[in-house]
Amino acid sequence: MLFRSLVVGCVPVLDGRILICRRAIEPRRGYWTVPAGFMENDETLQEAAARESHEEALADVEIGSLLAVAHVLHARQVHVFFRARLRTPEVGAGPESLEVKLVPPEELPWDEIAFPSTIFALRCYLDDLAAGRETHHFTEFMRRIPAR
Repeated sequence: MLFRSLVVGCVPVLDGRILICRRAIEPRRGYWTVPAGFMENDETLQEAAARESHEEALADVEIGSLLAVAHVLHARQVHVFFRARLRTPEVGAGPESLEVKLVPPEELPWDEIAFPSTIFALRCYLDDLAAGRETHHFTEFMRRIPAR
């Protein structure tokens, strides 16, 4: 099976708070995610993650190390996430977001996260943070989330 799409995003952080976006588009409209989207031609993975952060959350980010790669087999996609640092606290909802906010880890809306790959990336980020390490993680998903 060939993968058709590469989705790239990041977990942007400022002062221990994580930037999340409430989706204004399908799939999973109204659910939360981190800034991420389809990679475009002629850009690197890091450039795509930074562009998506700006498009979805008007955020200026510095892309850091690779965090997670999720093979989303049912959708024929690969989702790649990086660690990132917000350069400024100024953020806002772009056209693909209903709202954005910076939340401390204990306030992440786990039951309202849009995609398993996002949950995986956030959990990996928090586990690495607690362990004082920066490593990369891999997983695969074979099924869709049921609609609510």
